[in-house]
Amino acid sequence: MIGPGMERRLLQGAILLAGCVPVTAGLAGVATGTGFVGGGNTLAAGQVAIESQISLESHMRYLSGLLLGIGLAFWAAVPRIEAHGQRVRLLAGIVVIGGLARALGVVADGPADGPMTAALAMELAVTPALALWQGRVARRWGPVVTARRHSAERHSAGLGAPAGAARSPVSVSSGSSSRRDTSV
Repeated sequence: MIGPGMERRLLQGAILLAGCVPVTAGLAGVATGTGFVGGGNTLAAGQVAIESQISLESHMRYLSGLLLGIGLAFWAAVPRIEAHGQRVRLLAGIVVIGGLARALGVVADGPADGPMTAALAMELAVTPALALWQGRVARRWGPVVTARRHSAERHSAGLGAPAGAARSPVSVSSGSSSRRDTSV
């Protein structure tokens, strides 16, 4: 069994890797509009068709910007992933709602191409799994963080380690103390 620190680092890596999907897709959609999904950027003849295409392009770029923001928000949680459960769950919920909307499209219109099917898998399987994993890491890592914080607070108040708690190596010399943290 891997320790909480290693599991935390693995989760951080997985979220960084998975975050590449919305960030890259969001940037591509912002830059190219419907051209990103094979819609092309040709404008049909007639004012109504042109206005419709422009509106579609605008909406695609807006949604791509949201996707980019979701990916960046996931990445922002990585440094202290164990402490960002609410953010991860909120973002995962937003992604799942989007995936359910995409799945409704599959039911109504038939299956999409390979990249859209892969996106559906990310939205309805990978992202919820990462959110569940974050909860596990938070439960395993939380006591470690809490114990370190409590110990540091007690140490800074001159109280030493709590009764019955394992003490970190502390050296005392000339009335001043310095803490050497050997934990991972």
